[in-house]
Amino acid sequence: MLNKEILNDAERVSNEKNVPQELVIEAIEKAISAAARKHFGVTHTYEAKVDRAKGSYLTFRVWQVVESPEQIENPDSQLLLVDAQAIDPNAEVGGVVKQQIDSVEFGRIGARMAKQVMGDEIRIAERQQIVEQFKPKEGTLVNGIVRKVMRDVLFVDVGGGVEAVLSRQDMIPREIFRVGDRLRALLFDVHYERRGALLHLSRTHKEMLTALFKIEVPEIAEDVIEIISAARDPGARSKILVKTNDGRVDPVGACVGMRGARVQAVSSELNGEKIDIVLWSDNPAQLVMNAMSPAEIVSMVVDEESRTMDLAVAPEQLAQAIGRNGQNVRLASELTGWKINVMTPEDLETKRAKEASNVKETFVRELEVDEEVADVLVREGFSSLEEIAYVPLQEMAAIEEFDEEIAEALQARAKDVLLTKAISEEVKHHQLPAEDLLSLQGMTEALAKKLAAHNIVSREDLAEQSAMDLLDIADDLITQEQASKLVLEARKHWFK
Repeated sequence: MLNKEILNDAERVSNEKNVPQELVIEAIEKAISAAARKHFGVTHTYEAKVDRAKGSYLTFRVWQVVESPEQIENPDSQLLLVDAQAIDPNAEVGGVVKQQIDSVEFGRIGARMAKQVMGDEIRIAERQQIVEQFKPKEGTLVNGIVRKVMRDVLFVDVGGGVEAVLSRQDMIPREIFRVGDRLRALLFDVHYERRGALLHLSRTHKEMLTALFKIEVPEIAEDVIEIISAARDPGARSKILVKTNDGRVDPVGACVGMRGARVQAVSSELNGEKIDIVLWSDNPAQLVMNAMSPAEIVSMVVDEESRTMDLAVAPEQLAQAIGRNGQNVRLASELTGWKINVMTPEDLETKRAKEASNVKETFVRELEVDEEVADVLVREGFSSLEEIAYVPLQEMAAIEEFDEEIAEALQARAKDVLLTKAISEEVKHHQLPAEDLLSLQGMTEALAKKLAAHNIVSREDLAEQSAMDLLDIADDLITQEQASKLVLEARKHWFK
């Protein structure tokens, strides 16, 4: 029997490990249950209960209650309802029954095993407590002291003896930390693990950049200035997109600070990372121009459907606009959500001319119009049949070279072409097998339909395939031998 000493020990461990005393006692109960399994049988189920006032304990054997013999998978831990009710008249199917047994007296081995189980349970409780403590801080900056440096990871004390992990891939390139160094990082992931790290830090995450600005710029914390998005090439360059909710405040100037003090403080924390403050605009063209600064945009072409912009810059600014290894344009694209292509004015004009020529050829071919009409459509900004078919009739009729009759004719032709294409696509995806395919020896209706779905609709189509082609399409309906015979059957007419 245990006595009051176990309660004293539980209190001592609770104070040492900074975990609730109740968790320590529950760990002791699990240790007693494990000792009982070791003594009586590992296939049995046991449960221990410690008296919180006296320190004594009782041990129970536990069965799960089932209704029929067919449901019994483990006779040592499952009991039929009729037998369970002999132990406890209130037993029900799906519940459990408990029967008190003699408790195990701890010998040297039993005590050692109990100590191990209790240690495991306390470590689990400690980790759960750490998660509860730090989960609300996820996504915020934490300060810590480097306690251990390994090749690919740092272990950082973030307070109260709790260690977090900063992996090499989450460190800014070329920065070095030694044991005892203080650092600041983003706590970006907190989750429970039975083994290993619980807290994961990052100094490369873009949220660290925004969190630093929130500290350095009071207007952001007060919601006078809003950070829309950020993009980083850690340790090299970053861009942050800001807007103001108060027209009297300059968001870029506020983030830069007097003589650049605020942005310099953030840059220093990030190992000298160069930071561009970009002003938000609800005009996509202006937004991208702001993001591409300091490069000056000469002209641009915007494709809203694909969210793509082609930008032209002076030849002498091309390298600056693109940036080293495409850094500037890549960050601007990530910041704004637009795909950005940068080129010289000559290249942009050549690209536009080529695209206009392709569109013109499409209009001449599909609408059966002469080049003059196609030129007018391209000049007025039409780039697809859909635009011609569904633009308001009055808008097309207002074109100088057209009248309402021509506009109606062009729209009718465009709609006819689109309808024909749609029907063609529908037929293509729902083709029916031809009679000569269905009549081949060895062919089944299910196989023929599956082949037709892959554009093999006739005997001739099948003859041009190999046995492996058939297996790739319908290995669930045919064997390799059957496929070979079927292909030979389809090719018979070749040899007559």
